[in-house]
Amino acid sequence: MYKPNENRYEKMIYNRCGKSGLKLSAVSLGFWQNFGSQGCFANMEQMVHTAFDLGITHFDLANNYGHPYNGSAEENFGRILCGMKQYRDEMCISTKAGYEMWDGPYGDRNGSRKYLTASLDQSLKRMGLDYVDIFYHHVFDPNTPLEETALALDNAVKQGKALYVGISNYNKQQTEEIMRIFKELHTPFVVNQPSYAMLNRWIEDDGLDRFAAENGIGLAVFSPLYQGFLTNKYLKGIPEDSRVGKGWTWLGDQLDENMLAKLNKLNDLAAERGQTLSQMALAWVLHNKAVATVLIGASRPAQIVENVKCIEHIDFTDDELAAIEDILAL
Repeated sequence: MYKPNENRYEKMIYNRCGKSGLKLSAVSLGFWQNFGSQGCFANMEQMVHTAFDLGITHFDLANNYGHPYNGSAEENFGRILCGMKQYRDEMCISTKAGYEMWDGPYGDRNGSRKYLTASLDQSLKRMGLDYVDIFYHHVFDPNTPLEETALALDNAVKQGKALYVGISNYNKQQTEEIMRIFKELHTPFVVNQPSYAMLNRWIEDDGLDRFAAENGIGLAVFSPLYQGFLTNKYLKGIPEDSRVGKGWTWLGDQLDENMLAKLNKLNDLAAERGQTLSQMALAWVLHNKAVATVLIGASRPAQIVENVKCIEHIDFTDDELAAIEDILAL
């Protein structure tokens, strides 16, 4: 029987998600990779337990997470929750719908009321839950009126199947448009989930981070380590067992000599700060005041232990920030 660490809340930072009453652990555990049916269930369970023991309360899923079939990550998380039911109210569990999920026109990539409603029901069944804390539309759909998508998310709250709603992969303009509808509906819209990292700063160029901060919307950031680039994996080249080595990422072509030089210089700066490269990269993301939480992935518990330590040093001097800018501009 799992018994969590009694001191789990002593070190973790909890940030308010925008202007809402919801607080999220500064570091959250994402289930995009390594929680599918082909993985080792004992390892998955240990990763969730490790995360919870470290004060991570936010667990982020989606209907299409899992390999080799969609939904398997939610199924495995549901199995893990069976041994943690007494701690459900200490967790913030989120899921999403929007990408391709099942065959036919109603499970294809879209934001229709039919798809979102059916998908949430399926997700709740897979995880054995009555409700999720946050239900996201996973990706903007230009072919469905935003009013329909917003009403579907609002209806999930009214039905008691979600406490809050969010959007993911929406830019500033799209966020502003759907926010206007949510305000009319009085929907508890609290979060946008974009990608963001030292090597991927589109939310700054787009102005999404400033808009979110000004309008009380939290950002839950995914891919903060740029699919593993901002770790120690690639400092000396491309290991065969890495994502790039296995061809599991579309970013592989970017790992040229210039990129390797940047990564090694960033690693040297991280060492001067007393951090690993991944810890500094996560701390840098959290340094952006618009960010409520950073979503990490993991393949083993030790990675979670290492990355959570980023919260021990999230402040940067002006010189350090300038040095990072200089390195990234190379």
